[in-house]
Amino acid sequence: MAVTCIQTLYLGYGKQWLSNRSTSVNDFIKNEYDPYVYKKISGSSVAYLVLYVNDILLIGNDVKMLGDIKPWLSTQFSIKNMGKASYILGIKIYRDRSRRMLGLTQSPNIEKILKRFKMENSKRGFLSMRHGIKLYKKQSPKADEELRRMLDIPYGLAVGSIYTKQATTEDSTTKAEYIAVNEAVWMKNYIQELEAVWMKNYIQKLGVVPSIAEPVVIFYDNNGAIAQAKEPRSHHRSKHILRRYHLLREMVSKGEVRMDRVSSAENTADPLTKPMSQIAHAQHLDKMGLRSMGDWL
Repeated sequence: MAVTCIQTLYLGYGKQWLSNRSTSVNDFIKNEYDPYVYKKISGSSVAYLVLYVNDILLIGNDVKMLGDIKPWLSTQFSIKNMGKASYILGIKIYRDRSRRMLGLTQSPNIEKILKRFKMENSKRGFLSMRHGIKLYKKQSPKADEELRRMLDIPYGLAVGSIYTKQATTEDSTTKAEYIAVNEAVWMKNYIQELEAVWMKNYIQKLGVVPSIAEPVVIFYDNNGAIAQAKEPRSHHRSKHILRRYHLLREMVSKGEVRMDRVSSAENTADPLTKPMSQIAHAQHLDKMGLRSMGDWL
C-alpha cells in the first residue's frame, strides 16, 4: 500500500472511543492483536486509525476517503483537526514526495539534548570509546569525595546506560542465554506468546504485506541456547529451568519460530550492547535500516 496522506486529530475525550470495544466501528475493523489500531477497506482504498491517549493518527492511500472519515468522527466525538502529521510519539515524520520517500527522524530530540549541554556547536565526529579497551577496578573512585567529583562532570548526564538484571540466577552460560532469548522475545505485558510471533500476526492483520507463511527467524549467537530451543525432550542439565522459559521451544516445535545461528561478528544487535570498531558499527547500523539524514537529502 502506498501511503498518500498522514493526518492527526486531537480527540477531546479519548475514553469515549475506548468505551466502544466492539470489533467494528463504522466499518473500521479492530486489529485483534492491538486494540488501538483500526482498519477500513473500501475497494482499493485503505485507511488506518491509530489511537494514542487523546490523539488519533489517520493513515491512508485515498485523500477523499480520509476526508469523509473526519466529518463522521466529529459527529461522534469532540475533535480538533491538527492537519498533516509532523510528529508521532515525539518522532519527526520526514517526507519528500518528489523522491517518494517517507521516514522517521529523531534529529529534533538530538538537537535539544545538544543545546541542553551547550554542545550545539560541536563538530561531528565518532565517539572516543575504543573497541577492546580494558578497564580495571583500580580506576574506580576510592573515596566518597572522588565519587562526588565524578558526579559533577558536565558530560555525566549526557551519556548513560541502563542495565537490567536477569530475574533468575543460573549456573551455566547456556542456561542464562536460553532464558535471555526467551525473555527477549516473550511479550510478558500483553499476551503470553512470543513477541516475534505477535509482530508477525499483527503485520499480517494490517494487510500491508502478503500472507506470512514462513516461520519467524530469530538469529542467535549461542549454540547451546539454540540446541535447547530445538530439543523436544527434557535434558537432565535443563530440567531445573522453569517451564515458562520453554515457551520458545514450543513455538519452534509448532513451526512458528526458527532459530538460526549467527556469528558474533554478524550479530546486528551488537551496537546496542557493546562498543565496536567504527567500520563494524556502521555496517550493523546499515543492516538495521538506520540512515543519516544527509544520505537522504
